[in-house]
Amino acid sequence: MTVSRRDFLKMSTTTVAAGAVASTLGSVALAEPAAVDVQQPFDTLIKNGRVFNGDGKTEIRGDVGIKDGKIAAIGRLGTNAQNVVDVDGLVISPGFIDIHAHSDTNYLLAPKGDSRIFQGITLDVGGNCGGSPFPVRPYKSVTEFMAALSEKGFGVNYATFLGQGEVREAVIGTNATPATPETLEKMKAIVDEQLSQGCIGLSFGLEYAPGCYGSDEELTELLKVVAKHDALYAIHMRNEDDHVEEAIAEAIQMARQSGARLEISHLKAQNANNWHRAPAMLRQIEEASKELDIAFDRYPYIAFSNGLISFVPMLDRQGSDDDVLARLQNPEDCKRIREYAETRLRKLGGPDHVLIISARTEPYRRFIGKNIAECCEMTGLEPWPFIQKTLLDERLFPDIVAFAMNEDNVKTFLAHPLGMPASDGYVYSPTGPLGKDQPHPRSYGTFPRFFGKYVRDEKICDLATAIRKATALPASRLKLKDRGMLLPGYQADVVVFNPDTIIDRATFEKPHQFPIGIEHVFVNGAWAIKHGEHTGALAGQWVKLS
Repeated sequence: MTVSRRDFLKMSTTTVAAGAVASTLGSVALAEPAAVDVQQPFDTLIKNGRVFNGDGKTEIRGDVGIKDGKIAAIGRLGTNAQNVVDVDGLVISPGFIDIHAHSDTNYLLAPKGDSRIFQGITLDVGGNCGGSPFPVRPYKSVTEFMAALSEKGFGVNYATFLGQGEVREAVIGTNATPATPETLEKMKAIVDEQLSQGCIGLSFGLEYAPGCYGSDEELTELLKVVAKHDALYAIHMRNEDDHVEEAIAEAIQMARQSGARLEISHLKAQNANNWHRAPAMLRQIEEASKELDIAFDRYPYIAFSNGLISFVPMLDRQGSDDDVLARLQNPEDCKRIREYAETRLRKLGGPDHVLIISARTEPYRRFIGKNIAECCEMTGLEPWPFIQKTLLDERLFPDIVAFAMNEDNVKTFLAHPLGMPASDGYVYSPTGPLGKDQPHPRSYGTFPRFFGKYVRDEKICDLATAIRKATALPASRLKLKDRGMLLPGYQADVVVFNPDTIIDRATFEKPHQFPIGIEHVFVNGAWAIKHGEHTGALAGQWVKLS
């Protein structure tokens, strides 16, 4: 038996029609199957699996045939192939799509995509939270950046947002200066140009300088350009704790006024005094979904990651690094900054809830993996003097992890029909320079943790729904026409995993650990992970706005 796309959509115990799939996936456009002679040899046959095509409903027992980097056929396909892989009842799924990541220039140091590919990610989406490695530094455009990546090769498909903070810095600088009609037109021109070159949307990081200095009016005008391209608008909102509902309302209002499609990044109710807000937040989003194209993503952990500079008020972060450092040494400014930092630390639950995870200089690398309370014991300093001295000596660099969320909300957000898993992480490798840091374990474990802890153990949703959340749903948000599903004619991004054993192993103490339960990964038809080991394949492609 061989199965075309149209026939496959009909094959299920629930009889799924193509129209139902389209409604399930929102606005995604499904490509027609390519004409394939199934009698000719396949490049690869993945046999005897539980095939989930990504629509959230369909499962068949059978094989997946790959030819010329694409899905060629699905069904009972014999053994006529260069590579025959008998997966003996394991799940065959579309490759996982991480719609919110920050891998960016890390791929220059970890081109195989170690921490991404080993967890089944076949498409990594960078440039989030208002930051991208262009058009300010170190590259002038997305084309220039992708040329640098392509020169080394990369093992995972890559797409990127344009960072609004970088656009503002390129035109206005790093101070809290209002946009003029002239500077606004220059910013709009940059957005238009970079989207035309292939960026998949515009990201905002409104808790970071200088992006946070943009007014709603300014941001809405930029989003009108995004809407013109039918690209995606992803937002790290202005507030994720005491004023999170107002921040959601702002994000929705900008989408409404601009016509842009909205993705709320890493939705959270941060700090214990705000955990009760989750139901009201979801009601806001659900109500908006009646008139807007809106969804959200969420990582499966209760800790967030940020810079130690987050203990400095927003307006005090403006200007150059030297400007910020000068304020940290000025007694009058420092009094205000200290009050803000101590209030923030208290709301997070105290110094023992905040870990140092990176440092530039050797004297401070001894604090990596320690919480601030432990660092204070080691130095004899109180929390604020330690934070102040570290920011000064490290020139604002260190990153932190803070435990500020609860499990009930994580499960609620991940289970919601408009929610999808995403890491908010980076590509890392246990070897080389990236192996020296102590990153948030989400960089290594997000998708195995989602499928193991939350789907299998916590039972937040069934397996077919979970696969859709990790594949076809983010693909539909990105308007991808040939990825995110197992259909003839689609790119052969495929993950084979064991649903009974898949789980993350990365921890906050030992983050550089690969997950278990993922047996095979194919990227554009190339066998990247084979029986749990990397083959060295660098088959990733630049995925552009189509």
